[in-house]
Amino acid sequence: MKKIILIEDETSVVSFIKKGLQENGYEISVAFDGRTGVQLVQANDFDLVILDIMLPEMNGLDVCKEIRKTNQSVPILFLTALGTSENIVLGLESGGDDYLVKPFKFIELVARVKSLLRRSHNNGPQETIEPEPDNEHVFQFSDLKVNDYSKKVTRGDEEITLTSTEYKLLLYFLNNPEKVISRAEILDAVWGVNYELGTNVVDVYVNYLRKKLDNHDDNKLIHTVIGMGYVLKKS
Repeated sequence: MKKIILIEDETSVVSFIKKGLQENGYEISVAFDGRTGVQLVQANDFDLVILDIMLPEMNGLDVCKEIRKTNQSVPILFLTALGTSENIVLGLESGGDDYLVKPFKFIELVARVKSLLRRSHNNGPQETIEPEPDNEHVFQFSDLKVNDYSKKVTRGDEEITLTSTEYKLLLYFLNNPEKVISRAEILDAVWGVNYELGTNVVDVYVNYLRKKLDNHDDNKLIHTVIGMGYVLKKS
């Protein structure tokens, strides 16, 4: 049974979400303030964090940042009434993996939960021997190399640390080299659910990847195709 912590101070929302997720087979813990939420996440092995932004003791953005100091892998879903593009970007930049705006349909919450848990499982540690460089699970483009068994990412001699979402986005680019990929295609492939296309989550995460990968000014790999999307290609 997957273990989820809900960090939310509205009792009516807690009751609604807890009951619904338990009926879907999840084990739910609850924290009613941000500081308690951080302590529980640090002391327990949760599979997913559902997090409000406006919380007593410590706001959700700071909670997310605090969690990420010691845990880079647990998926974090922001669930909040603060639904502007600026708030969404702040949530993602603080370390969140997904963002659902209140009011929401419960079926959509369940879809987001399943998607995040599936991605986390697929990107988790693999108990296997690292394959040889010519193995089909090793992807290479220019001087960028990804081992999909060990989840190790390197560019040249530098090892690069990615979040689970950044990793899945990079892997999608590597499976589609030289192809111009639309934002809608990326949303469907990486997040697995239909987003409001008015949000700029794709642009935010592409920029994250660029900052981590494209530190070689003479050899950028991820390029913008204005009005069409993005492409992985050599400069």
